[in-house]
Amino acid sequence: MDLKKIIDKKNDAAQFMIDEITHICTKFEKRGPGSYGEQQACEYMAEQLKELGCDTTYVDEFKENPGSFFGWIYITITCCFLALASYFFMPVLSIVFIVVGLTLCVLQFGLYKKTVDKLFKEKIGHNAAGFKKPTGEVKRRIIFNGHPDGAWEWPFKYMFTYLGFDIHMCLCFVGAFYTIGIAIAKVAGAFAENPELGTKLGLLGLVFAPFWFGLYFMWNRNKIVDGANDNLSGCYIGIAILKALKDEGIELENTEIGVVLTGSEEAGLRGAKAWCEAHAHEFNDVPTFVYSYDTITQPEYMQVNYRDLNSTVKVDKDVSDLYYEACQELGIKCGKGVVPPLGGATDSAAFAQAGMRSTGVTALNHALPDFYHTRLDTPDALNKECLADCFAASVKVLEMFDNGAKQ
Repeated sequence: MDLKKIIDKKNDAAQFMIDEITHICTKFEKRGPGSYGEQQACEYMAEQLKELGCDTTYVDEFKENPGSFFGWIYITITCCFLALASYFFMPVLSIVFIVVGLTLCVLQFGLYKKTVDKLFKEKIGHNAAGFKKPTGEVKRRIIFNGHPDGAWEWPFKYMFTYLGFDIHMCLCFVGAFYTIGIAIAKVAGAFAENPELGTKLGLLGLVFAPFWFGLYFMWNRNKIVDGANDNLSGCYIGIAILKALKDEGIELENTEIGVVLTGSEEAGLRGAKAWCEAHAHEFNDVPTFVYSYDTITQPEYMQVNYRDLNSTVKVDKDVSDLYYEACQELGIKCGKGVVPPLGGATDSAAFAQAGMRSTGVTALNHALPDFYHTRLDTPDALNKECLADCFAASVKVLEMFDNGAKQ
């Protein structure tokens, strides 16, 4: 199948995406994880998928505890304060508090485990999906994925930009390691001959207290950003492809196209994990490639990620290579990269963990731009050029995949 006719109309597709993203941001409620706004967006896009020719469409519900994704911070920071206080009268307890706090950080944020989820309010999240069958036998399948929910605002990042936000976070970690370091030294008897030094070092740890205290306010539970870039931009890549195919009257003979929109990514990939638990086993019949798009905004930083979830999850090399090669064919700038440690994740990680062949595509400087997780993430911040290039590359991926590449 030759899809050059669609690729050449990438600017029209980008404008369609901008118009639809603007509509959702201005007409629907805010789309926090597990919110009515998230449900509205899923239902709206599922209806679009039906109108664009999908034979099967649905909206799923799943249970989640979205407040846990940043709520663990309250527990970890409280542990830091208790560790500093314990240092003066029971340094062993100080060590225990820091270990507990940092372990929780690694499990809940580093690995996205549901370690303390049950401590937070349960809500109902939503996913949406649509699948368009080919005219003949299904011999392969490609799924385009994005997450429709918006993030909680990070007030410190909005006020102090990424640099100030990053410095604040680093000082909090330095404070935790400093505290456990002097506690271990005290338990080991390093200050036995000079207890005054041990006391002074403990008092010096108070320098970190204001930074720890600031973390109690790292996220604003009451303000959800528009999420035009992060991540309605990712949702509309697949929808725009289906629209372009319908507009041109193109039907594929043996390739099924799916668009899966997984909610509550900002709560720790909860929607993608729930969708995989419910549906991943349904797609073992033929080669199935999954492309997860997240924050398609800065064309100079477009990359396909070979590792995800803070670089702890390896995704499929062939799926990743196909996107990179499609960009090379079209002369679109694209790098090979990873989602770095402390960089979070894309929904690709959840698909990979469920055994599906997936990769994540991002177009975002990891020295995070001003709009990222702030009120500046509005439709005005969308980048038409980037949306157009990602659309074109994704159509090329579809063309190459339909012609048998990487299978």
